[in-house]
Amino acid sequence: MSLVEWIQLPNLGDHRGALVVAEADKNIPFEIKRLYYIFGAQPDLPRGFHAHKELQQVAFCIQGNCKMLMDNGIKKEEVLLNQSNKGLKIPPMVWHEMHDFSQDCILLVLANEHYDEFDYIRNYEDFKMRGTK
Repeated sequence: MSLVEWIQLPNLGDHRGALVVAEADKNIPFEIKRLYYIFGAQPDLPRGFHAHKELQQVAFCIQGNCKMLMDNGIKKEEVLLNQSNKGLKIPPMVWHEMHDFSQDCILLVLANEHYDEFDYIRNYEDFKMRGTK
């Protein structure tokens, strides 16, 4: 079974340009309580390196591109995010790392909960131990 699950948002644009809509509990599979975006990332400085105990997220590269490594402790998959209306689901208990950011990359992330430091697992060995219980 693949770790990678995509969410395709409809492009409702016309000859004037693109219009992509994300709706909570419709094409986004949860209520959106937080969003954040990463821009100006250095191509050679990876980010992420954590998992969440409960948090659900969907990541969209709305400009440029980057790669994301998804790891459930058993299997690893790397994907390229490069379509503004194609989001990568990041479920709980999946270690993720972002890297190889293009200079113009803007990565938008939608989350189902507010920020909670206690939900983070920032040590890979701790993550792997939790997954084997």
